[in-house]
Amino acid sequence: MLNQQQNKLSWKKEFMAGLIGYFTTVYIVAVNSQILESAGLPLESGMVATILASAVGCLIMAIYANAPMVLIPGMGVNALFAYSIVEGSGLTFQQGLAVVLIASLIFLVTAFTRLGDWLKHAIPQSLKHAITVGLGLFLTLIGLEKGGLVVRGEHSLITLGNPSSAMVITSLLTLFIGIFLFTRNVPGNFLVTMIIGTIIAHFTGILGQPGRMISLSEQSWVFMPDFSVISQFGFWMAVFPLAIVLIFENMGLIHGQLNMLQQEDKFKRSYQATAFSALTSGFFGTSPTVSSAESAAVIASGGKSGRAAITMAVLFIGTLLFIPWISMVPSTAISPILIIVGALMVQNIKEIPMDQLSETMPAFLIIVMIPFTYSIADGMAFGFIAYPIVKFAMGRQRELSTPVVLIAMVFLIEFIMRTLGH
Repeated sequence: MLNQQQNKLSWKKEFMAGLIGYFTTVYIVAVNSQILESAGLPLESGMVATILASAVGCLIMAIYANAPMVLIPGMGVNALFAYSIVEGSGLTFQQGLAVVLIASLIFLVTAFTRLGDWLKHAIPQSLKHAITVGLGLFLTLIGLEKGGLVVRGEHSLITLGNPSSAMVITSLLTLFIGIFLFTRNVPGNFLVTMIIGTIIAHFTGILGQPGRMISLSEQSWVFMPDFSVISQFGFWMAVFPLAIVLIFENMGLIHGQLNMLQQEDKFKRSYQATAFSALTSGFFGTSPTVSSAESAAVIASGGKSGRAAITMAVLFIGTLLFIPWISMVPSTAISPILIIVGALMVQNIKEIPMDQLSETMPAFLIIVMIPFTYSIADGMAFGFIAYPIVKFAMGRQRELSTPVVLIAMVFLIEFIMRTLGH
């Protein structure tokens, strides 16, 4: 009888933790679908893809790893997919999904072999953190553009948007509210920001009409990635950065979450579950899922097992019913979330050893070139190529690892081939 009561209390606690996890991450349905729309996927299809990938990801985490973590399409990873892989590389949406599939397979290999540990120790920490910071600045730039706060200038690359326009006023009001809610640590702050931003948009006259209910017969539930360009060098140069980001971002996130949970023995299976989930994303039609930073809220709320993840999976499926209303969410309500997430990612700059020029200079190039070139892959290339050059120039070539030199050579070859192609 006592065991039954304890089990009932445990389920209740796990359900509440899952509920909190859902409300802190459901904003991704609107945010990710708008980013996928930039890659050519209709908004409603992007919502369905995001919901299914998140639900299946949470189920895989629950069943395979028994961990209370939420898997959703990663912020930064989705920007890499939409703006660098599809738009930047000139691939179609389906060809971009093929990139997702191959990069996820590489991620899966590192999860089941010693290759993951080898790469973990071979790639300099400064470059890993620089990629995160660069992604943060890139997300911030996208957020500023989506909110109309910056526009392309006539005499400069970008300039301030019209401060008297309804779009800019709505974005600024929503941004200030979002910052207030986030800094006050209000539960579900991103979701609340999105709702308030949508209400403000209604009063400023820029809100659209609700969409229609999705038709099960018309909706594409499964996508077939297009491998027609797999033999081209450019395809693999799109795979390369995505695989690197997936491997190192998830390593850091999962380590931190399980350390908080005090169950570090679950790392291997959680990492493998995340890799499996990323692999399924390509078939659902979205950028890869990652172990979300919001999993910390699930753990802090008492989530200790896969029961919390199962709760989140069920709630995500239920979100399919709300697609017509989610489609109303304007870009002005999305942009503040991108800006705040960008600010969080930029905090990693403190992990870069600024007193060591041989580490700082390549990291700096990654950080500035990702947003300035509007390409995550190109930004990474500048930093990885510069790393061995700076090390040699300072007589510190012994600090170089074979993988770093190989990665630098691949990026350099890609630049040369691109130049010759023009």
